[in-house]
Amino acid sequence: MNRFYLFCYDLLIYIYGAAIRIVALFRPKAKLWVAGRKKIFKEIEEAVSIDKDAPVAWFHCASLGEFEQGRPVMEAFRKDHPGFRILVTFFSPSGYEIRKDYPGADFIFYLPADTPKNAKRFLDLVRPEIAFFVKYEFWFNYLRELADRNIPVYSISAAFREDQYLFRWYGKWALSQLRQFTAFFV
Repeated sequence: MNRFYLFCYDLLIYIYGAAIRIVALFRPKAKLWVAGRKKIFKEIEEAVSIDKDAPVAWFHCASLGEFEQGRPVMEAFRKDHPGFRILVTFFSPSGYEIRKDYPGADFIFYLPADTPKNAKRFLDLVRPEIAFFVKYEFWFNYLRELADRNIPVYSISAAFREDQYLFRWYGKWALSQLRQFTAFFV
């Protein structure tokens, strides 16, 4: 049964990617989303190849609001672990465009779409030793790949309510996938 749900999830991710490319013809924000991912793996590979042996802490934020919620954790992590390089990824242009030059991070990128192939390729390049997803960022292929590699992953500023889809009959599969997290900080 899980394979069926994962297939449906992956199919929705591919459909979303195709749909946003169409919307990008008419909407500037969607155009930024597409353009920001056009050569993303080449950009990541070039950036992380410098000082390859330094450990990486990956912080993923959907947008600007989530970035601001995660920022104190990033800054505390940097202070407590000065040997780590900080990687920040964004899903949305509204976060990326405003914080792409944030001096507290070593790397800032858009998050490649959550496909199995992209999750593997991204993690192969970045090789994080720890990951933090801020608020509602539940990207199941990335979570599965992190778990398969025994990389601890934390959800920070998470908020759960009884009326969320996770707690409905149709959200049970998604809820079960959250077991991939090492811990939730709510």
